Formats: sequence, C-alpha cells, structure tokens
Amino acid sequence: MSSRVLTAVAWPYANGPRHIGHVSGFGVPSDVFSRYMRMSGHDVLMVSGTDEHGTPISVQAEREGMTTRELADKYNRVIVEDLQGLGLSYDLFTRTTTQNHYRVTQELFLGLYKNGYVVPQTAMGAVSPSTGRTLPDRYIEGTCPICGYDTARGDQCDNCGNQLDPVDLINPRSRINGETPLFQETEHFFLDLPALSGSLSRWLGDRSDWRPNVLKFSQNLLAVLRPRAITRDLDWGVPVPLDGWRDQPMKRLYVWFDAVIGYLSASVEWARRTGDPDAWQLWWSDPEALSYYFMGKDNIVFHSVIWPGMLLGHNGQGDHGGEVGPMGELRLPDEVVSSEYLTMSGAKFSTSRNKVIYVGDFLRDFGPDALRYFIAVAGPETTDSDFTWDEFVRRTNFELANEWGNLVNRSVSMAHKNVGAIPTPGALTDLDATMLQTSQASFDVVGDLLRRNRFKAAISEAMRVAGAANKYLSDAEPWKLKDDPERRDTVLHTALQVVSDVNTLMTPFLPHAAQKVHAALGGEGVWAAEPEIRQVSEQSGPDYPVIMGDYAAEQAHWASRPLVPGTPLVKPTPLFPKLDEELGRTGPSWAPIDPA
Repeated sequence: MSSRVLTAVAWPYANGPRHIGHVSGFGVPSDVFSRYMRMSGHDVLMVSGTDEHGTPISVQAEREGMTTRELADKYNRVIVEDLQGLGLSYDLFTRTTTQNHYRVTQELFLGLYKNGYVVPQTAMGAVSPSTGRTLPDRYIEGTCPICGYDTARGDQCDNCGNQLDPVDLINPRSRINGETPLFQETEHFFLDLPALSGSLSRWLGDRSDWRPNVLKFSQNLLAVLRPRAITRDLDWGVPVPLDGWRDQPMKRLYVWFDAVIGYLSASVEWARRTGDPDAWQLWWSDPEALSYYFMGKDNIVFHSVIWPGMLLGHNGQGDHGGEVGPMGELRLPDEVVSSEYLTMSGAKFSTSRNKVIYVGDFLRDFGPDALRYFIAVAGPETTDSDFTWDEFVRRTNFELANEWGNLVNRSVSMAHKNVGAIPTPGALTDLDATMLQTSQASFDVVGDLLRRNRFKAAISEAMRVAGAANKYLSDAEPWKLKDDPERRDTVLHTALQVVSDVNTLMTPFLPHAAQKVHAALGGEGVWAAEPEIRQVSEQSGPDYPVIMGDYAAEQAHWASRPLVPGTPLVKPTPLFPKLDEELGRTGPSWAPIDPA
C-alpha cells in the first residue's frame, strides 16, 4: 500500500450544531481509519472544514437576527469545538469562506470551462414569491415524477436516487414556508456530465473493491446523467471568475460545487500553514498516493460521480479530451466510504421536530469514547442502524466497562498490589502461550479489517481478544497463587501484555481511553495524539479557528510491544464509569422525547 493516504472527510454544513447522526457518517469512521493508517506507518493527510455558502445559511441568519457571515462564524466555532472534543484527528479542519478556498475553487472552474465541460445554459430557477429570493434545490420538495415518492428534493429523489431539477417535481413546495415557488428563466453555468459519462463509466468499472451499496448506486446514476447547474442567483458564495459574471451581485457558484473542491483547497491551505506550500501535491499528484472519501449515503452522488467528473474535466480526461488544468493533474478517489443513516428509536433525526441529540450535549455528559464505541460497534456502516438510550447504556456497561475496562483494572490492580511494577515472567505454560498467540495474531486480522473500512468486524475482533483475556485470568486464578509468586507473576505479565496489545487495537476507536491505559501500564509521553484548536488568520481576512495536530507520535505503533519488567505501576482508576440503568429508560434530562 502507498505510504501516503488522503482522508477526505465530508464537510458539515454550518447552519447549526451537528448531531450524532452526522458524525456517525463522516466523523468517527474517518478518524478510526486515519489513526490506524498512521499507526501502520502511512503518511496521512486528513482534511475537511465547515461548508458555509448557500441560501440555507442566509435563511438561518435571518431567523437568528444576524448577518450570513456572523452565522457562519458562530456555527463554525461550535462545530470545531465539537469535532475536536470528539477527538477527530484532522491535519486541517478549516472552512469554505477563506480567500484560499475561493482561489482554488475558481481555478478548478476555469480548468473545466477552458476544456468545455462547463457551459452556459438558460434554465428555470425557483424563486420564493414572498421574498424574491432564489430557493436552493434542496429547499424545494414535491412528488418525484419517476417513482412517485412524495417528499423528493429538488436536486434528487432519496427514494429512487435519480437526479432531478425543481421544475420536474409534481406539486413543488418550499420547505421554508410551504409556498409554491415561482419558476423564472435565468442563465447559469452547467457541468456537462453527459460529456464526462464515458470517462466516468470506465473509471467506475475499475472500482471492484468499493462497498457494494456505493458502487451499484453510482453505476446506476450513469445511465441518467444530464447537465447540472453549478451557479445560482444569490449573493452568498464564490464569485464566477469570468468577465461579465464576476461583478454580478446575484451570481455565485453553487454551494455543492465549491464544497467538494474543499478537499483540494484544504490540502493547499494545510501545506501553506505547515511551511511547505507545494506539499499538497504529494497527495494529489503522486500516482502512488491513495485517497479515501468519507460521508453519509445522501452524499454519494457528489463523491462518486460529480467530484470525479469535475476532476476528469479539469485534467482534460473527459470524453472530448482537453488540457491539464491550472492545478495540475489531480488524482481521483480510490474509495468512497459511505455510511447509511443512524436513526433514533426508529425515527430519523430531525432538528425541526426536536428529535435530535447534538454532539456537544452528548460529549458533555458521556465523553467522546462511549460515543465513538457505539458508532463503531453499532453504527450505520452498511445498513441503517438505530440509536436508543437503552442500547447505549447496555453497550457502555456490559462491553466497555465490564469487558474492556474491567480487564484493564483487574490486571493492573493485581500487578500493582503484588509487585508494584510490571512483573518478571517465568516459564510459560500452554495456557499462557496460547493467550499470547491469540493476542498477537489479532494485529493482522484487525489491521486488514480497518484497511478495508470494516469497522464493526474490527472492533468486535479486538473485544473478542479482551474477552479471551478475561477468561484467561479466570482460568489461571492469579489471586490464588500467593505461595507460587513466579507463576503468579507469569500470569500477571501475560495478562498485562495482552492488555497492552488490545489497547493498541483499540487506539483508533478509543484514543482518549488508550492514552490512559498507556499511562496505567507505565508508559510515558503521547500515545494517542489529540487534535488542537488553533486560531489562524488570513491576509486582509478575519481570524478563525481550525483543527490541526501533531500526530507523529502515532507513527508505526501497529504491533505488539513487549512490556519491560520492573516498569513502575500506579493503582488504576476505572476506565469507563458505569451508567445508571434508569438512563436507558428515560435518557438524560436534555434528551428529546422518544419519537416512538
């Protein structure tokens, strides 16, 4: 595998705080993957940021009585704090309202335009009759003309997956106030997807290792591709970099077009902020580098068809050729890792209906690792999955606390009480050797699963080894070996070695707990690096917070590390406090009413 891996993480929209359904799709899976890749020796670049353009930002700003920029600033800070608190190890988490992002977006546009894959067309645009404001496609819903689904969006139908235009919908209505939109003729630029369909088809035909749901959905879209508008009549967004367009106050590049370019612009910004402005090219131009894109299933089309199409067009590799664009030849995604939906007690998360659990609220009461564990072991990896407080309490108490936390506590406590340090082992019995072989063999198994983004299977295998270690302790009964200290110390050393191994396996999933276990075993320094919030500035622009971090300490840790006898130990504290079972029935006081 390549030594360089780009982890491109979907950009959360900055019109409000994000809920746990959002981070189950783009957040935790991408961080688990990135941490493992670093630990297995790869040079990872993990980038994203807040998506801050488009009409929904303007609408929410009016509701809250502030300017669009003030609203974007507000929720950018909230989202940055939540994602940093969750431990998402971004090399850079930035935003789309930067001069750097504007410049890179405009260069991509010009590359597509010069190669003939962006063309002007007259279209029917939706307008609110009460405000005169352009309505974004996603803010219009109606009946799908293809399958009859009655809440299809103006850009696509979530039921049949087909691309739509608002004017196609039967009985269209505004999701903002329910009124019927007016449709007016206007000129826009369109991405000529049909002129890219042959190249896209050949490229998708080589994606044999993608998740089946992603690949089949993407291939089905190729048969119905049509030009897609990339500009809108609004004043909040990236200006169109062409004479006759750039100074028009109500013509901007559409938010979906500039958001996917954010992966590239964030990489460029990261390179500049780390002192090597050309370093981004090592991930974007090197044919040996690999790129993985993480998102929820509602964003598949943008990452498996539209963004690859944009890259092909910029590279001059569409159906009618062209020249390499101003950013140089850019790599297409190697894998699109899409998760399904996380529901809540059988119902979709809905901010408007108060059926939502915000990340910040969850972190305040339960910390990051309990949520990370739930998403990894019970999240919507390949099918929709359901969050209930009862299931959360059960998994926290009986798996995290009883299985893993108890193994750490009892092993370190017995060694601390009897020896005060890592014991010196004697001769191994078959029981000891089998336990160590089980533990060490798991590195290849779990590593292979994580490399292929099979998170549930990976964490289940790690927990299986923890369970085997608990059984080993019960069978060996070191507490009964006071008269045989050599045998007792051998058992305890074996148990602690397995604890160390399992902690390595768990680090991508539970980085905060992993640092504590590292310290409990007498380790010093950083084991699982944490992201930092840094305040940065841009020339003639306002300061803003970003997430960055130094993750070098994680490099090449994916192996069993022999413990050193005599390393001092301290009495441990519980790794995961048990939750009150009543919480499973009622949820916390701030939780929404059970949708059921």
